Amino acid sequence: MTVRIIPATLRDLSYIAANLRPEDRAEIDCQLDQWSPALLALTALQGFAYVAALNGNPEAGFGAAEQRGGFWIAWSWGTRRMRRCVPGITEFFHAVLGPDVAARGAWRVEARALAANELALRWLARLGARNAAACRVTAGMAKIFCSTTGQEKAGTMCLFQKPPALKPLPPTPTIADKDVQAREAALRAELEQRQGTAGTVKTDLSPSDLTGQRRVLLGV
Repeated sequence: MTVRIIPATLRDLSYIAANLRPEDRAEIDCQLDQWSPALLALTALQGFAYVAALNGNPEAGFGAAEQRGGFWIAWSWGTRRMRRCVPGITEFFHAVLGPDVAARGAWRVEARALAANELALRWLARLGARNAAACRVTAGMAKIFCSTTGQEKAGTMCLFQKPPALKPLPPTPTIADKDVQAREAALRAELEQRQGTAGTVKTDLSPSDLTGQRRVLLGV
């Protein structure tokens, strides 16, 4: 029995999607209202996508794709023979897929599984998974965790998360800053050239042009 991890192709993923084991099909039904094997395969190819081949036959697909800045969704599904591929997928996740996703700047990676899928939950636990509700963002390395929301719905399982890097806010300008003083001096010089003051702006209209009109001084 030989398990090889190879880059996914549309043909291999379509074959796997057309022969899903019942628990994977149920999980996908919870998340997609209408889907087909071809559509599922195309969706899976949007990010990192791999296939586990057992004795040369594709039996499981898995990977991860970025949804928005730093937030990724991980996935895996397969045929009834996927269980024999799990050790190889686990090793590949730790050695290749996990580091590749982290290198892309991911700060949170989630997957989904049925709450009643005990086999999937045990697999995640062996990966170091934790319940999402109990997982807190830390400044250290990414954490692996999972959570479920109900018996009939797919629950969130986070493979790891870490806080995004936050840039420090710029200092608040004060009257003592040289830039502020320079802008104020330039404004005063411009107003003096126009025969105005720091508190008013004069119009260029002659008195006759303002007959019958209310004269308004605009504050700067």
